Amino acid sequence: MLLEMFQTLPQVLIDGLTLGAVYAVVALGYTMVYGILQLINFAHGEIFMTGAFIGTALFIMIMGWGSAIPQILLLIIVLVITASITGFIGVGMERIAYRPLRNAPRLIPLITAIGISFVLQDVIRFIAELTSGNYIVTGPSLFSENINLKTSAISSVFNDASFKTSFLIVLTVAILLMITLDFFVNRTKWGTAMRAVALDRETAALMSINVNKVISITFFIGSALGGATGVLFALQYGTIDPYIGFILGLKAFIAAVLGGIGNIRGAMLGGIMLGVMEMFAAANLSLLTGGIFGAEYKDVFAFAILILVLIFKPEGLLGKPTAEKV
Repeated sequence: MLLEMFQTLPQVLIDGLTLGAVYAVVALGYTMVYGILQLINFAHGEIFMTGAFIGTALFIMIMGWGSAIPQILLLIIVLVITASITGFIGVGMERIAYRPLRNAPRLIPLITAIGISFVLQDVIRFIAELTSGNYIVTGPSLFSENINLKTSAISSVFNDASFKTSFLIVLTVAILLMITLDFFVNRTKWGTAMRAVALDRETAALMSINVNKVISITFFIGSALGGATGVLFALQYGTIDPYIGFILGLKAFIAAVLGGIGNIRGAMLGGIMLGVMEMFAAANLSLLTGGIFGAEYKDVFAFAILILVLIFKPEGLLGKPTAEKV
């Protein structure tokens, strides 16, 4: 049994890193908003889904013009446009739905976030069916060349693995986004303002920090990252629908909790770990349970991780326990 698990390890790591990178970048949106507002923005998964649809529409539209744009340049254009649109959607969502409820009991903004997620699902489904006749959309095939990795040459224990060139694109762009965000939060003036507002909103306001602007910037960056990740998801997996944001958003939330909700580096770590563990479960769950559970139970595995983290280390791997002020 152990030998069979080792044989699939290279492919599990490749698939897990791809999925984990997607989880990590989406989890950053959750953890940024929670760090400042103490709000779980459950509509963030639908921002990711909206980005996937906008990106796919842009790919189809630009490629339909017949211009021979290099694939990498096309990807950069689509990423920038999609991130900008979803960023402004996030700002509008905060301004219209969350800001009036900022001093309300926490349950009310949470219910509002769930309501916004349903609205976005139905709006995107309506637009997709209106324009294409079907709410399940398949994007153009980009970066789809298969590369075979001869891992059996390293050791006879491993089987050969394969991946599409889109794997390299997704992983590289996701890592660049995470590094850029980490630099922005820890090394820039606005990043310092965001950390100050997260630490103490009232004191930050007394020190002439524009709290509303900082919160708007936080929503813009988080939503832009979510939208860009939706483009990467559509590029890697091809087929999208208006409901992909629900389960993936929950998984990204689990990643944020696993790393430490409110901790940016923790969200990155949690996303990568969750992706690898989920792919490991998909490949080996049937083997480990003697066929009782199959790959379709990988989602149960992810939520079991959430329960264990909440029981034994509720602050997450890189989070710090907080004392209640009396």
